[in-house]
Amino acid sequence: MLGVVLIIGMSFAVSCKKKEKAATVLPNIVLILADDLGYGDLASYNHNSLVPTPNLDRLASQGIRLTNAYCPVSVCSPSRYALMTGTYPFRSWKKSGVLSNYEPSMMAEGQLTLPKMLQLSGYTTAGFGKWHLGASFPTLDGERPAGYGKFKAENNGANIDLKSPVSDGPVDHGFEHWFGFSCASECWVMNGKNIVAALQHDFYNIDSATQKDHIEVIPSDKYLSMITEKSVRFLTDHNATDPKKPFFLYFAPYVPHIPLSVSDEFKGATKAGLYGDYVYELDTYIGKLLSTLDSLQQSKNTIVLFASDNGSQFEMTGTHIDLASASNSPKDVIKKGTNANEHYPNGDLKGTKWTIWEGGVRTPFIAKWPGKFPSGAKSDQLFALNDVMATLGSIVGFKLPTDAAIDSYDQLSVLMGKEESIRESVVVQSSNGMAIRKGNWKYIMPSDENTDGELYNLADDVSESTNRFEKNPELAKTMKNELHEMISRTAIDQSKNY
Repeated sequence: MLGVVLIIGMSFAVSCKKKEKAATVLPNIVLILADDLGYGDLASYNHNSLVPTPNLDRLASQGIRLTNAYCPVSVCSPSRYALMTGTYPFRSWKKSGVLSNYEPSMMAEGQLTLPKMLQLSGYTTAGFGKWHLGASFPTLDGERPAGYGKFKAENNGANIDLKSPVSDGPVDHGFEHWFGFSCASECWVMNGKNIVAALQHDFYNIDSATQKDHIEVIPSDKYLSMITEKSVRFLTDHNATDPKKPFFLYFAPYVPHIPLSVSDEFKGATKAGLYGDYVYELDTYIGKLLSTLDSLQQSKNTIVLFASDNGSQFEMTGTHIDLASASNSPKDVIKKGTNANEHYPNGDLKGTKWTIWEGGVRTPFIAKWPGKFPSGAKSDQLFALNDVMATLGSIVGFKLPTDAAIDSYDQLSVLMGKEESIRESVVVQSSNGMAIRKGNWKYIMPSDENTDGELYNLADDVSESTNRFEKNPELAKTMKNELHEMISRTAIDQSKNY
């Protein structure tokens, strides 16, 4: 009788373990980060948008969209740093601005990153497209790469050792698989750590480089389709070889960043001009990625997140506006007009990429997880790209060390549709300014301490048209002090190896 009891007990224990294991099956994760896409480009965020975005709008209908999500920086590198580390970029060595050519990693040695966290949690990690968080390129003469610290150099690549591996790049920060460039103005495309190709760019070149026999030159209008194909192949191969192991796919296209390298089949496809055509093309390829998940029957257990790294650089676009040679400079921004055929990439928001206003720092953010996140839902809760790391950490059961992702909040309850305020405030930053959003109020710190700064109530003035500083000086002072306190806090030691 005792033996029977023992057998029954052992069977029950095994059954419980199986149930426990089944209950902790980790979801796959697909993170899509557009490049310079505006808050008002998607129809699900702007019913006046002139750009058809059927796939992203379908994603929004199947998940939850956040209306108060922040990049939280209006330029590329620092926003990607916030996403990948859960930490404000002003705590890194690069206090402000975008990384220039060949500058080293923004991450401290051993600093925990989003892909590394997921890799440690048992995920196969892969990234395709754009990194722009720094790497160390080998040189033939042991000197810094030609053009170091610049955005454009006529002798770009002159002393790059194209046959030696790149270090301190995506693979060294958690990506098991990587295909893409670090910085577009460097042109070099890496497969893992090896330089295998170069982006054919309208503004930059590799004419001065040597050892180029093995380098494939990728036309800029073919890059989106190429990284999509490689992403699809990764999903297909992973499903065939290791379907029970969860995967993390980071899809980071160089779109709709200038130059507007629209494929011929998409030119003239929208009423929003070349820019709109590029956004539509991006939506189409995102659709191919999502369709692959469906065909592999992976959609039900896959979290899909979508955002942009900052706002659009254009205040308006249209078929009547020539943007073929648009420059990457704020001084060339064409201001909004009154033509009914104009498309406003940032919607009703003030400002563009580079600026501290909402058009520069607010991003569309869509999250889908069938059966877990509500369908067709909307949340007005404050959110920042920093929060992705803590939120996904919560989902996969990873306990973040106290010195990692220090500006990241677990917002799983918000993504599950609960109207719960997790983040009280968010610090936002432009190339030359800082601000804080708290509740409905936003305070912009002046560049000149002798001036008052700006204060807006975004609840009734999302376009930031009325500065309310003079009527609310005490509130402005309180928010200013809180902003200074946030900036003054430094990261705890991040030199550990995880």
